[in-house]
Amino acid sequence: MRVLSGIQPSGELHLGNYFSMMSKMIRYQSENELFCFIANYHALTTVSNSEVLRRNTFNAVCDFLALGLNPEKSTFWVQSDVPHVTELMWILSSHAGKGLMDRSTSYKDKINQGLKPNMGLYSYPILMAADILLFDTNLVPVGKDQKQHLEMAKDIANKFNNLYGDTLVVPKANIDKETQLIPGIDGQKMSKSYNNTIPIFSSDMVIKKRIMSIVTDNAPINETKSKKTPLFQLYSLFLDEKEKKDLANRYDTPGVRYGDIKIEFYEKIMDYFQPFREKRNKLIKNPDFVFEILNFGAEKAKKVAIEVIERVKNSSGLKYSK
Repeated sequence: MRVLSGIQPSGELHLGNYFSMMSKMIRYQSENELFCFIANYHALTTVSNSEVLRRNTFNAVCDFLALGLNPEKSTFWVQSDVPHVTELMWILSSHAGKGLMDRSTSYKDKINQGLKPNMGLYSYPILMAADILLFDTNLVPVGKDQKQHLEMAKDIANKFNNLYGDTLVVPKANIDKETQLIPGIDGQKMSKSYNNTIPIFSSDMVIKKRIMSIVTDNAPINETKSKKTPLFQLYSLFLDEKEKKDLANRYDTPGVRYGDIKIEFYEKIMDYFQPFREKRNKLIKNPDFVFEILNFGAEKAKKVAIEVIERVKNSSGLKYSK
């Protein structure tokens, strides 16, 4: 089964990225045919500084490799290195109704957050559909907030197939109900847009400061503590079932201090990610090695992309000679 996912290079990697997407990708490569990419075309909708985009893209690549993505077991590339996706996007755009785009809740949410409207944001779901359909994807792991985009990709693929015959593979979604939404330090979904993230590869001081800022209730020390707070939910991501039960029992016992839990959580995070941080530092210092990996991945991805785009052009009549 071919699994595909991508992540935008829009800033520092955080726990939400890791648990909702990246850790899954690492697991998928052992059991499936994994296609994974850095979505720098998508990032253009919000990043207009070329140096920032270049730096963020390189850092995102190093993040994935440091966390365990194996380029020998997967196909890993930067989106713009396989530009066939923009060709497919145009073809799909000609078969996607405006009403379908108007119903995109993600576009409305981003505008409400203060992002300036542009056609990239508006047509984002079509580029995402091209990302998926260009590689004959069977399964797409998505969070709850991206489920609508996958449904739109399926609608576009079905419409194309109804017009031209079975040409595009219609993907399925895989939503992990336990980790589909990771809370930020304020209790909302962890997102750089809300400035409520806990970064993975930042300095010790920055990470500790963010953890100590996690919102809690005002329960006095001699009362039990709420397990519905982001502190309990985030800490639980790093615990096995027995450890979760032990933490829950502590919350149910008067006398626990949130400050003590936060310190424990900080130490847990630093221990967990320490080997990944060391590997990432080595990659950052060896860019030529990283670029070799990306060139290798882009060539693997292009082989599939060319086959699919030729099939699409032949079905739709764009390939006019034999």
